[in-house]
Amino acid sequence: MKNKIAVVTGGAGGIGKAIAEALKAAGAKVAIIDIQPNDYFVGDLADKKVIERFVDKVIKDFGKVDFLINNAIPSSLAFGTGVNEGNIENFEHMLVVGVTAPFYLTKLFRPHFAEGASIINISSTRAGMSQPNTEAYTAAKGGISALTRALAVSLAGKVRVNTISPGWVDTTGATHGGVDASQHPVGRVGKPEDIAEMVLFLCSDKAGFITGQDIVIDGGMTKQMIYHGDNGWVLKETN
Repeated sequence: MKNKIAVVTGGAGGIGKAIAEALKAAGAKVAIIDIQPNDYFVGDLADKKVIERFVDKVIKDFGKVDFLINNAIPSSLAFGTGVNEGNIENFEHMLVVGVTAPFYLTKLFRPHFAEGASIINISSTRAGMSQPNTEAYTAAKGGISALTRALAVSLAGKVRVNTISPGWVDTTGATHGGVDASQHPVGRVGKPEDIAEMVLFLCSDKAGFITGQDIVIDGGMTKQMIYHGDNGWVLKETN
């Protein structure tokens, strides 16, 4: 990936950091935007003017974009903004960062995408499944998945657009055993590097015939049916 320019949103931590590091290791130059401290651009993707300044800087510094990885999401709101808790402002903020910002970045970078460019949007298996009180996160991930399909058609012939939907990915470095591991057919919880490796593939020419697709990386968890007594899980009835 020598001489390739990659933009990674939310690239200062977690999955985004693993993606940025993998791209750098492969030879790409990486422009990060994150609300957390980083070595390129600190800013809030919920602010339209911040996005515009970021895009201007990237184009001034590099002149083009080969890869756009839309990964950022306001993690502090992810699992506490729903119909029972949270407020409408938090819900709207989640959608702005998770769906509107990727759309606007794509629109602004559109004239500057290099030949063979690729957009990868990080969604989640939660786009198709949920837990109570996670409506904001689920809506944002469902939105980015739908946006991917639309952009793949609108940018046909110019940019390939795909989604990666991670399952349970631990970003703390912790080791999970027992039922946490056994509920995954692969026998373990995911790592940020699992997602980064797929990003590298989708950015490469080897993925040249792939666009408009959602690649699920969840260790097979969403394909395994678990009933009472399976994989250490026991149903406990409560009154």
